Amino acid sequence: MDYLGLLISALSQGMLYAPMALGVFIAFRILNTPDLTIDGSLVLGMCVCAVVTISGHPYLALVCGLLAGALAGLVTGILQTSLKIHPILSGVLTMTGLYTINYMILGGQSNLYLQSLSANESGSSVQVASNTLYKTFYNFLCTAFNTTELDANLSVLIISTVLIGIAAILLCVFFKTRTGIAIRATGDNEEMVRSSSINADASRILGIMLSNALVAFSGALLCQQQRYADLNCGNGMLVVGLASVIIGQIFLGKRNVTLGVFSAILGSLAYRIILQAAYQADMPSYGVKLLSAIIVVIALILPLIKNKIIEYRLAADADKED
Repeated sequence: MDYLGLLISALSQGMLYAPMALGVFIAFRILNTPDLTIDGSLVLGMCVCAVVTISGHPYLALVCGLLAGALAGLVTGILQTSLKIHPILSGVLTMTGLYTINYMILGGQSNLYLQSLSANESGSSVQVASNTLYKTFYNFLCTAFNTTELDANLSVLIISTVLIGIAAILLCVFFKTRTGIAIRATGDNEEMVRSSSINADASRILGIMLSNALVAFSGALLCQQQRYADLNCGNGMLVVGLASVIIGQIFLGKRNVTLGVFSAILGSLAYRIILQAAYQADMPSYGVKLLSAIIVVIALILPLIKNKIIEYRLAADADKED
């Protein structure tokens, strides 16, 4: 069995989903807001990216997907702040509306492949695969190393790592700026922020926009990697994102934002490695969501178990002293 190939495949998938984990981290950890828009905004990023990529602009497609996610976050933020709708209900409303919008973007079909009609040498119309970021980078590596047998997952891992690394650094810098600190403070204590004459509503909206922009960017990357967009790809993504964030914090903790950002990325990688191991154990594909839920539950109760062990040891030490 090619364990190295399986590891590279898992890591490449983990990097593709890392922006989604970062978006969940911002919403749930920094803003302390249960944002359910995430399932819809990931598919929105995929759909927008697919349409723009087919039109011949693969790099612009990634930017458009990111901006579309930010727009979805803007709607959710306005529902929460201006209309005073509960955060959970705001996310549900936006996610529900996005299903129809995504369906319209895909032209009334449930999926769309990255290919377009083109005339061949005989003048007949044939389907031609659209150019993507990953296809371009793969061809570049093959040319650079003079080979045609390069692992496609390796090229995906390399370029995705570069993109996510840049995004992580920018996030760490942003959350140390005045605006970023205002977003963090809004999540910690919104009443204190309001008493300090800071626009808490604007900070919350900006944070939700940033969260959904990252999620949609993940969807755009997935679209170009798997070469299609599908309306059902967002189902259960919130649980996957939570699992990634929680797993990452088990390794790196949650002492500051910088560690939180990189722990979300590490958690996304670890989660995909766990899934890959489960697949090798002949786990059926329909068991993925159950496994995700179990991982989240285990990760949530681990701190409780740890605290109980510490309390037991302290009590035991006290009994010995007595």
